[in-house]
Amino acid sequence: MTSTLNPQPASDVRARREAALDRLHGGAERSKRTRRVKPSRRAVQIKEPRAREQLGPTPGVFYAIVVIVAVFVMLGLVMVLSATSANRVGGEDSPYSIFNRQLLWASLGLVGMLIALKVPYQRLRSFVIFGTILAAGGMMLPFVPGLGATINGANSWVRIGSFGFQPSEFLKLAAIAFLADMFARHREELHEPRRGVIPLAVVAFGCAGVSFVQGDLGSAIVLAAVVFAVGLIAGVPMLHVASVGMIGVLGATIAVVSDPRRFNRLAAFRDIEGNKEHLAWQSWQGLLSIANGGMTGSGIGGSNSKLGYLPLAHSDFIFAVVADELGFIGSVAVIGGFALLVWFGIQTALAAPDQFGLILAGGIAAWFGVQAIVNLGGVVGLMPVTGLTLPFFSAGGTSLFTSMVAAGLLLNVARRAVTAPRPLRASRTHAAMSRGTRRTAHAPR
Repeated sequence: MTSTLNPQPASDVRARREAALDRLHGGAERSKRTRRVKPSRRAVQIKEPRAREQLGPTPGVFYAIVVIVAVFVMLGLVMVLSATSANRVGGEDSPYSIFNRQLLWASLGLVGMLIALKVPYQRLRSFVIFGTILAAGGMMLPFVPGLGATINGANSWVRIGSFGFQPSEFLKLAAIAFLADMFARHREELHEPRRGVIPLAVVAFGCAGVSFVQGDLGSAIVLAAVVFAVGLIAGVPMLHVASVGMIGVLGATIAVVSDPRRFNRLAAFRDIEGNKEHLAWQSWQGLLSIANGGMTGSGIGGSNSKLGYLPLAHSDFIFAVVADELGFIGSVAVIGGFALLVWFGIQTALAAPDQFGLILAGGIAAWFGVQAIVNLGGVVGLMPVTGLTLPFFSAGGTSLFTSMVAAGLLLNVARRAVTAPRPLRASRTHAAMSRGTRRTAHAPR
């Protein structure tokens, strides 16, 4: 009697329980049931976060942007090689030195583009403030003795040994991301000056002002224009943006008119033929190169203007070489490619899943469009020459790298686009449901 009242060890109870399960369900069935239950709980815990990152079918806009950027990068490398190799034959440097440097930056840009594409842009959003601080600090480096380098009259470069870069290119992307983050967080308060127009003015005047002090007028124009475009995309009242824009135009006009050298250089495009011997020499040679191309062009490597006649043929005026060697057909294809890139960028912004993605994609599309217009306008003589690069084409490692990273962010937003059902399809579905309801209502019982 005493032995029956003693508590049994836990191991004996567990053993008897398992034996009972074996008798009822069989050992194999119990083991299968046990294996199914335990991993299933783990699977729910592990796969639950991944379910949030599941993406739908890749939209066609994504592939269109990939094709355009890939063609631009490859064609730009070919044009850089064609514009630099022949002019450097017999010199001290290798004929392929500029091309090899551009190819290296393209490889780095491909890595940056893949990172910007693979990491969800909402995760990258947490690094916006840190990246903006780095970009703003980088703009101060050209003023540091021993680091700053003056190229083509602009003290906007940083030179460390044989390595050099232009901080203003990073600032363009940082300004877009910073404003996209800030405007997305205060999307309902953008009509208030402290949330809308005042931050917009501070960023626009700050970025453009530092670039202008460095002597880089082209970057100042692009930075200001892109910042204003971001403000309009985000929803800042147009009257506020126009007021700040007028103040900026007035300040830039005073700065240009007060400097005779800068004024004469910018005004030379109004009479290119009359100033072709001095102030408009580069513009005149660029027009001659475009005219020599004809309809089909002189072929890759066939341009003569790059043999010392056209200054900076591989950077600012590379479109003149493109028009000379690819002709009118190639020129229209390049211009049309930029127009399509901007259009697909706008479509990406409209289909973005959140406000931050909308402003980010729209700002990048505006950046590509504005910079292409300013560069092409200067080459064909419709605008003053500002020394601005053509995205994906001009020789310039920093410009190519940042353009490819920006394209990666654009693809990142496009991959997560939200597509709404078509109205026509919805109306047909509604009509079919209505017919089915009517038939059911009148069906005999």
